[in-house]
Amino acid sequence: MNEADKARACFESLHCFLSEMMISEDPEIQLHVDEWRREEGGGGKTSALSNGVWMEKGGINFSDVQGENLPASATQNRPELIGSRFRAMGVSVVFHPLSPHVPTAHANVRYFEATGRNGSKVWWFGGGFDLTPYYPIHEDVVFWHESARSACLPFGNELYPKFKKWCDEYFYLPHRGETRGVGGIFFDDFSKGGFENSLKFVRTVGETFGKAFFEIAEKRKNLDFSDEQKAFQLYRRGRYVEFNLVYDRGTHFGLQSKGRTESILMSMPPTANWHYQWKPSPDSPEHNLYANYLKPRDWLS
Repeated sequence: MNEADKARACFESLHCFLSEMMISEDPEIQLHVDEWRREEGGGGKTSALSNGVWMEKGGINFSDVQGENLPASATQNRPELIGSRFRAMGVSVVFHPLSPHVPTAHANVRYFEATGRNGSKVWWFGGGFDLTPYYPIHEDVVFWHESARSACLPFGNELYPKFKKWCDEYFYLPHRGETRGVGGIFFDDFSKGGFENSLKFVRTVGETFGKAFFEIAEKRKNLDFSDEQKAFQLYRRGRYVEFNLVYDRGTHFGLQSKGRTESILMSMPPTANWHYQWKPSPDSPEHNLYANYLKPRDWLS
């Protein structure tokens, strides 16, 4: 089995692992599974989630596509490969819970192969996960980052601080001057320790994401919330939309590589609002989010 086949088997297994976990946590959720093919090469499997007891909307995607022209959005550090023949695969996950007390969560793991102009093949992994709370609970944020650090530690002491910083910088909205949420980890062009070690790392990242998110959700999904709190969630979801459409490299790669639009935009929340020049009231729970959680912090010190 070559590297691409090993990565595909791992990602298909991870897709199944996360799908089964989601269904077990919210058995009433509606699941729409859609297998699709891409004209230029490859295809994927989309598991669209909606109308659960506590999960409002979500998706767990697997894709494996090939092409003759690697988009610029695929890699920041390998500009010499732009326009090369490529194969790209990954698992992408987003959860938009009903309750504003349960954060939105996102994860992605991906594998790329590209054939350079000299005929040599190069490969790398990327991915990460991040958390977007609306009414953050400090212990949940600390637990999230403890989980991220625990996932990284077996593969190198330097990885968590490096990837945590990268996540803070990546999930940032310059036009708003704020992070999308409280971060997590983000990495790209990863090949540390060779293929098998790198594959084991991304599998650990994907499994850690599922376990950590559902542990937080279990604690918060039954908390009561008001219409005002739901309205604030919808307003903050607007930031999620802004980031994904304007800045997200995964969205850009999918669209630039002529991927399946329905699957690419499945990350969008079911509803979102924008209000002109809205500001939180001083000392309110909403103000707490802005004042203490939408800027990079060392959550584990």
